[in-house]
Amino acid sequence: MKAAIYPGGGKPVTIEELPDPQPGPGEVLIKVARCGICGTDLSFTRGTMWDFGTNTQFGHEYAGEIIEVGKDVTEFRVGERIAVLPSVACGQCPSCRTLENNVLCQAMPGTAMVGFAELAKVPTSVATRLPAVLSMADGALVEPLAISLYGVKLAQIRPGDRVLVLGGGTVALYAIYWARRLGAGRIVAMSRSDRRKDLCLEMGADAFVSYGDNEIGEAVEALGGSPQFVFECVGAEGMLTKAVMHVAQFGKIVSLGFCTSPDPLIPGMASYKCAAIQFAVGYSMKEFHYIADQMDKGHCDPKAIITSDVPLVDLPRMMDLLRGPNAETKVHVRM
Repeated sequence: MKAAIYPGGGKPVTIEELPDPQPGPGEVLIKVARCGICGTDLSFTRGTMWDFGTNTQFGHEYAGEIIEVGKDVTEFRVGERIAVLPSVACGQCPSCRTLENNVLCQAMPGTAMVGFAELAKVPTSVATRLPAVLSMADGALVEPLAISLYGVKLAQIRPGDRVLVLGGGTVALYAIYWARRLGAGRIVAMSRSDRRKDLCLEMGADAFVSYGDNEIGEAVEALGGSPQFVFECVGAEGMLTKAVMHVAQFGKIVSLGFCTSPDPLIPGMASYKCAAIQFAVGYSMKEFHYIADQMDKGHCDPKAIITSDVPLVDLPRMMDLLRGPNAETKVHVRM
């Protein structure tokens, strides 16, 4: 099979020929249909401290069709289509039992981050069956939808709450989507560029504001008051301070941007707001199952964010393109 390999050290990703994987007990083998390119794929292949490592298969936003089942597998059949939760959890450690968050598993018994490949073997414990009404493109969006759903659930938005979402990328767009579906009142999207303004509005934002000298006033006017919840979905230096500047007194900031660089924050500013800051990463199978069941029942089509799909051979070129100025939002790699 063909698969993408990251050599490590910031070297370019290559497409290699690898032996076809064979499913073991409790595993299924899938023919991968689609895998989305995530900002993590770009940042973890730069050769910095946060790095995938040497000669690593990667890709974590994917879906495919089961073509073989391993020994003792009875809950899935050949021909069924699944989305894959890429973090394999033990199910027994305190994080798994109490937090129900696969990414925070303390044992980390394996990984299913192998989506940029023609074939992938995955444990049945991370497989989510796709309803007939969902396409493979839908299936490859379950993972990014789950990231934002998990963060919005942690915020505990109440009906009618004012929400500000910082950013215009996938996580931000889906934070808007879930805030709308989970009962938020007015929602404002804010980004440095208005390139994704229409997408923000389509996902459920009531208004869009660009960064600038009067951004606080514009946001307050559009929301009808300071936001009780701010979702930081950019992951760049200075964004936590921006979130603190905007949030209402006794409001809550949820950081979903996953910044991997130092981000200066003046605690005194947050203290005068009495603001709470929640950092979040991960999801559980609960989110995956809920999304698979509910994806076609929302106010808009989550696939609206897909701007391109390219063959696996073009993945290295597309990753280079996405590192610079570009017009893409979500790119899918098709196998």
